[in-house]
Amino acid sequence: MKRLQRLTLFCLVLVLALGIPLAASAVNHLTEGPAHWSQARRDSSGLAPKPEEAPEAVVQVYAGRAWSWRGIFGVHTWFAVKPPNAAEYTRLEVMGWQLRYGSTAVRVRNGTPDGYWFGSEPELLADVRGPDAEILIPRILAAAESYPHADAYRIWPGPNSNTFTAHIARHVPELSLDLPPTAIGKDFIPDGAVFAKTPSGTGFQISLLGLAGVMLAVEEGIELNVLGLTLGVDVTKPALKLPGVGRVGLSN
Repeated sequence: MKRLQRLTLFCLVLVLALGIPLAASAVNHLTEGPAHWSQARRDSSGLAPKPEEAPEAVVQVYAGRAWSWRGIFGVHTWFAVKPPNAAEYTRLEVMGWQLRYGSTAVRVRNGTPDGYWFGSEPELLADVRGPDAEILIPRILAAAESYPHADAYRIWPGPNSNTFTAHIARHVPELSLDLPPTAIGKDFIPDGAVFAKTPSGTGFQISLLGLAGVMLAVEEGIELNVLGLTLGVDVTKPALKLPGVGRVGLSN
């Protein structure tokens, strides 16, 4: 009987730990933004240096809240790179709708590096410039080409845009990329693997198809993945990691 009571209490605490942050995220997200995606902002947020003002190489990683109800739960992430003296940035991301037209889900093309994601102001996750960025760009492009799920897309639990970003990050550990806890799909390890390095390359994770798992790393801290939702603690930059809400504490 005591075991059953303990299990019931544990389940109740887990449901509250997941549900309360999601409810807060829902209230915050659904009261903002335009009614239709076509009216949402997609212009530059001003976070990326203009090519004519920054001739050096640039590598940046962004996250923006997903459109509509999806934004309650998670974000969309992408890379933006610019070789030295390039006139434009190249965006690298996964877009699931492209599969409807027989194309690949991976999109690599010139575009606004730091645009609002359908009304959501992006967050800059990583910023590398100069000679270091110049070295990383070919490796980032090669990692994007090697992504094994270019012909598949699932919002939950993956593979999706965050699975793609995490895949590149694992191949370029110099970025030490700590993806937000709201990047649902980051824990979906490509090719159905169960064990892998974390996206930052500073630790390891175990994940069952992105549905359940644990992560332990210097950059990410300690994370528990429950049905794609993340609960965790960042030790080096003290913060809680909550589903829907994201980080609560010190910023990266």
